[in-house]
Amino acid sequence: MNAKKIIFTEKAPAPIGPYSQAVFIGNTLYTSGQIALDPLTMQLVLDDIETETKKVMENMKAVLDTADMTFQNVVKTTIFLMDMGDFAKINAVYASYFDEALAPARETVQVAGLPKGVNVEISMIAVK
Repeated sequence: MNAKKIIFTEKAPAPIGPYSQAVFIGNTLYTSGQIALDPLTMQLVLDDIETETKKVMENMKAVLDTADMTFQNVVKTTIFLMDMGDFAKINAVYASYFDEALAPARETVQVAGLPKGVNVEISMIAVK
């Protein structure tokens, strides 16, 4: 059995509970959900939904980079959002990180609440 490797970078927010930023096992990376926390200040970036989503994606980029991967390696994403009315704006920012022809599978769900009162959280699975 392949040993799991914990992925950690100071370029993404440190975990705020008993979990890792990501776990690499075999050739697959499983990320924890990222929210719009600035990794340097651990303050939320909630100026508007586009800025918040960009911070989430930049945090995820840092985790992928640490695992020697890019968004091209992502095969599955999950987007949790507070208001489905924000979907188009979130989707526009999200789409800017992917080649649409090679975009990962995805589900997007509206939820009743997210950590720290944020509006969007995104997790990913990537394969080398």
